[in-house]
Amino acid sequence: MQDTAKQVAEYLLQIKAIKLEPTNPFTWASGWKSPIYCDNRKTLSYPEVRTYIKKAFAEAVLAKYPDVEVIAGVATGAIALGALVAEEMNLPMVYIRSSAKAHGMTNLIEGEIKAGQKVVVIEDLISTGGSSLKAVEALREANCEVLGMLAIFTYGFKTATDNFTAANCKLDTLSNYNVMIDRAQEIGYIKAEDVDQLKEWRKDPANWRK
Repeated sequence: MQDTAKQVAEYLLQIKAIKLEPTNPFTWASGWKSPIYCDNRKTLSYPEVRTYIKKAFAEAVLAKYPDVEVIAGVATGAIALGALVAEEMNLPMVYIRSSAKAHGMTNLIEGEIKAGQKVVVIEDLISTGGSSLKAVEALREANCEVLGMLAIFTYGFKTATDNFTAANCKLDTLSNYNVMIDRAQEIGYIKAEDVDQLKEWRKDPANWRK
C-alpha cells in the first residue's frame, strides 16, 4: 500500500489535482486559508491515472471487504469513481445524494439497494468527514451494512479521525497528506522550506495565517 500511496500522490501532483501554494494560499469555502487545494475529479480526465486509481480501489476493497455486495459513490465527486470501481468488480452500484430530491420519489440513495446488503462507500476526498459520513448514515437508515469507506486522499485532520471513530466507520485512503508532502519534496514540486509551512497548516488549519 505504501507504493500505491506514493504513486497516487505523484499522479495527483502531476495532473494538478493537488496544488500546493504555501506562499500564496487558497481560501476554502469554509473561509480557511490553505496552502493546498485538492480536486480529485480531475483524475477522471486522465485515463492512465483513472485506471490506476480504479484498480487500486478494487484491490483494496477485495483485500479488506471480500464480502462486499454493493459499491456506493458519494455525490458528486465520487459518483463516477464508484461506477468505475463497481464495473471493475462486476458489482451493483448506487450513489448517495447530498440531499434528498425535492420531487418525484424524493430519493437520497439513487439506484437499487436492498436492506441487509453489505456496502463499501467510495469517496474522492476526506477533509473533516462530515459530508462523507452523511452518506454512511443514509445507507444505515436504509438498513444496509456499511463495511467501510475508501477514499483517494485525506488531509489527515484529527477532526476527521474523531468523526469516523464516533460514527463507528472504518476509513482507508489510497494516499494521504504526509505521503504527498514527502513525494512532492522528492520530485522537486516544493522546496524544503515549504515543508514546515505545510506541516504547520495541518496542525491547526482553521487558524493558520489568521
